Amino acid sequence: MLFGQVYSAAVRAVAVHRIADQLADGPRTVEDLAASAALHADSLRRVLRLLAMHGLFSQDEKGAFALTDSGAALRTDVPGSQHAAAMLITDEMFSRSAAGIQDTLRTGKTPFEAAYGVPFFTHLAGSPAEGELFDAGMASMSGRVDELVAESYAFPGSGTVVDVAGGRGGLLRAVLSREPALTGVLFDQPNTVSDHLLDTEEVRGRWSVAGGDFFSEVPAGGDLYLLKHILHDWNDEDCLRILGAIRRAAAPGKRLLVVDAVLPDNGDAHPAVELDIIMLMLVKGRERTATEFENLLTRSGFKLNRILPTPSLPSIIEAEAV
Repeated sequence: MLFGQVYSAAVRAVAVHRIADQLADGPRTVEDLAASAALHADSLRRVLRLLAMHGLFSQDEKGAFALTDSGAALRTDVPGSQHAAAMLITDEMFSRSAAGIQDTLRTGKTPFEAAYGVPFFTHLAGSPAEGELFDAGMASMSGRVDELVAESYAFPGSGTVVDVAGGRGGLLRAVLSREPALTGVLFDQPNTVSDHLLDTEEVRGRWSVAGGDFFSEVPAGGDLYLLKHILHDWNDEDCLRILGAIRRAAAPGKRLLVVDAVLPDNGDAHPAVELDIIMLMLVKGRERTATEFENLLTRSGFKLNRILPTPSLPSIIEAEAV
């Protein structure tokens, strides 16, 4: 556990230099890799040796390195690539914020704001390069989750789905792909929806995009609203503002699906506890229990219907406008 920052730094090094791409055709010696990438051979060998110990690469008896199935996810040219995710999670925004947790225990202030002087999303809005890194990293991490969420819920066969703060539209595309008579609206910041992923044959002609601020107004008239990995970014007050905007747009009886991790009410160990610390580092949000979600929904004019598990970390929290 104490060496976690070392492993992260090693992963970032091979991601920055795209070593996985250079091993796409099979094993190569360190000398060959270093020569083609203009890298220092001995340093590269030592980093690859560490990551081989952790399953990202393998090393043969002649000292050549090859990709494992896990390491292949760092390639930039494969479906489900995690290269952008690796670049985001190992970025300085995360490491500087992590270093500030010790002060947060004393002050309660968000480490990111203490380090950068502004809230996380304000910083991204003012830094196009880091905003693009965030969008790409989130899309990278969301790809398989989007498919699993779409498979785990019986979406309606007709009507309109509004994906609120849906990023580049990965989840909306997965849902529309499974329901050929369904239409959808992707709603997010204008600069985010402009880089959408919806222009594919299987969903062509069944979607539109809209830009705006989910704190004030979201597209009205939807039959079902999606909110994936959003509420955990915000404190309760801001969550109520987001949910309130959706409730004003949704007619009574229309459904809202909140896709987020759900912590056990009894405090048992759960993988989302790690994600909760990332929220502590970067934003004023948190992971929540079922009881906490129900409280937010009730206060916003929704009734919690049920919570459905998925094969991935998030659950599907189904609510209904009342």
